Amino acid sequence: MDRLTGLAVLVAAVDEGSLAAAARRLGMTPAMAGKHLATLETLLGARLLQRTTRKLHLTEAGRDYYERSVHILTCLEDADRAAAALQEKPRGILRLTAPTTFGALHLGGPIAEYLRRYPDVRVEMNLDDRFADLIDAGFDLAIRIGSLPDSTLIARRFAESPMMACAAPSYLAGKETPRTPAALARLDCLAFSRARSPGDWSFADKTGRPQKVEGPARFMADNMETLLAAALAGGGILYGPAFVLGAHVARGALVQLLPDYTTESLGIHAVYPSARHVGTKVRHFIDLLEEWFGANPRW
Repeated sequence: MDRLTGLAVLVAAVDEGSLAAAARRLGMTPAMAGKHLATLETLLGARLLQRTTRKLHLTEAGRDYYERSVHILTCLEDADRAAAALQEKPRGILRLTAPTTFGALHLGGPIAEYLRRYPDVRVEMNLDDRFADLIDAGFDLAIRIGSLPDSTLIARRFAESPMMACAAPSYLAGKETPRTPAALARLDCLAFSRARSPGDWSFADKTGRPQKVEGPARFMADNMETLLAAALAGGGILYGPAFVLGAHVARGALVQLLPDYTTESLGIHAVYPSARHVGTKVRHFIDLLEEWFGANPRW
C-alpha cells in the first residue's frame, strides 16, 4: 500500500481521535484506513497506536513517528503548492512597502519589468522607512534592509550593499584627506537618524581589527536623500549604503574615503507573512528581484 497514505492515516487518526473519523477525513472506509495503518506498523516492526474501544493512544515510537509524519506531509503540501503556483499566471494587486530611498532609486526598473511580464497584475507601493505590520496594513510583502528582528515573517535575501564614507570634492578641498576612521570624527559628519547607532560608523582594517567613529553628527536627518543632497553640496562626510552613494562616486560627484577599509554589508530582503500561503504574484515578484539584482547589483 502507499506509504504516504499510511502516514496520512496515522496523522488523521491522532488528530481526529479515531480511525473512523480519520477515514471520513481522507475519504475512505474505516476498514481501508485500518489496513493502511496495519501495513505501516508491519513495515516499521513497531506498534504506533494502542487502540481501545473508546480511544487511541500513541506509543513512544508512535509519538516520534507522528511528529515526523506531520513534518513530512507539511513539506509535501508546500512542494505541491509551490509547483502548482509556478503553473499559475499572476493576477490581481500586488501591495508592497519599501524604504523610501531604496524604493525610489532601485525598484522602478524591476516593477516595470514585472508589469511587462504579467499584464494581469497591478502594483501599489508604499515608501516608508518605518517597519509596517504587513498583515494589519494589508501588504503582500515588504523590502527590508539590514538586520531583521525576530518574527514569524519569512525573509529572502536578494541583494546586499556595503556601507561607505563619502564627501564632495568641494568639501575636501583644502583639507587633509582622512586616512583613518579616527580622522573622520574631526570633520563634519552627516548621519541617518534611523540607523541603529546613528553616530557610530564601523570600519575594519586589513587585519580585520574593528574601528569605530563615535560622536555626534553635525547634521542628522531621517531621510537619506536629504543627507545626500547636503553631501553633494559640500556639507560634510556622509556614511551610507552603496546603493545610495555608489552612482555618485562613479561619476565623480563624491569621493569615497578610506577605500582600504571594509565596512558592514547590509542585507536587502523581501519579507512576507507565510511560506504556506504566499501567492503566485508574490513568488514571481521575489524571483524577479533575485534575477534583477543578482550577485553583482548595479551599485
